[in-house]
Amino acid sequence: MLKKTKTKPGLVVITGASAGVGRACVRTFARNGYDVAMLARDKARLETAKREVEALGQNAIYRIVDVADAGAVDMAATEIEQELGPIDVWVNNAMNSVFSPVREMQPDDYKRVTEVTYLGQVYGALAALKRMRPRNRGKIVFVGSALAFRGIPLQSAYCASKHAVEGFYGSLRAELLHDNSRVRISAVHLPALNTTQFGFVKSRLTNRARPMGTIFQPEVAADAILYAARHDRRTIYVSWSTIQVVIGSRLFPVLVDHILARTGYDGQQTDEPEDPNRKHNLWEPVPGDYGAHGEFDDQAMGCSLQLWMSKNKGYVLGGAALALAGFLLGK
Repeated sequence: MLKKTKTKPGLVVITGASAGVGRACVRTFARNGYDVAMLARDKARLETAKREVEALGQNAIYRIVDVADAGAVDMAATEIEQELGPIDVWVNNAMNSVFSPVREMQPDDYKRVTEVTYLGQVYGALAALKRMRPRNRGKIVFVGSALAFRGIPLQSAYCASKHAVEGFYGSLRAELLHDNSRVRISAVHLPALNTTQFGFVKSRLTNRARPMGTIFQPEVAADAILYAARHDRRTIYVSWSTIQVVIGSRLFPVLVDHILARTGYDGQQTDEPEDPNRKHNLWEPVPGDYGAHGEFDDQAMGCSLQLWMSKNKGYVLGGAALALAGFLLGK
């Protein structure tokens, strides 16, 4: 039986909900009173995530869906609304990647990563808009990356897909503004994260893959995504490192090319050799409940000062104004 309260903020759909950032989002939204509908490919992990939501007092359902299948995504949205009611928030989080030099990539690698990481967000947006536009309300959150603005070595398929998401997002936002629609969209661009993907992503690297640069826990990403769902912000950049990538790539693209050529290979690999026979999740989920965190807990930051400042602009600007006034009065 569905749990009903007057204070529920609504129903959220989260794609890629069974692990990593998606799993952290499931927990974060449930803790904040949302009913949660989860889309992913692995039934066992979805069952566990469902129990976590229910333990927090919220309703939860899931559908076993590959977001590369537009029809399956749309059907899942229909079934979710039939069971839990109108979808208030849709979080486009599902992703896939391949760690490999371009010279070793195969056409099917690019096709698959594009279908999941880019088209999966398009299909999610279409399913959400189909239901939100007639009601003239709702929120769609696109999960982007610093790599939506800067391609780096060894992740060409993922970088290209995130660039494509950013292009689609800009087009859709302009159209919604043109139509005076009250359906809102936001993009959240993430830094390097300690997620589970590094344990099961397809890789042709000599050593095991790792996040490059300053690493944050997936809960930081989930916090930003929750904030985006609740506020009408066009873009949220998570961490100074993301902002540095965006600004550096725009102002000094040639310099960044050379920096990445020098650091991008070693920076994305540990000192441990990769097992060439390890199972990966490009085509099928890898069995096991991986949760939200990867293996880099000892290197990952649990909060972002920049994100706090972004969420609390009023306090930051007010404090800066008071400090300036105090300085001027003291002269």
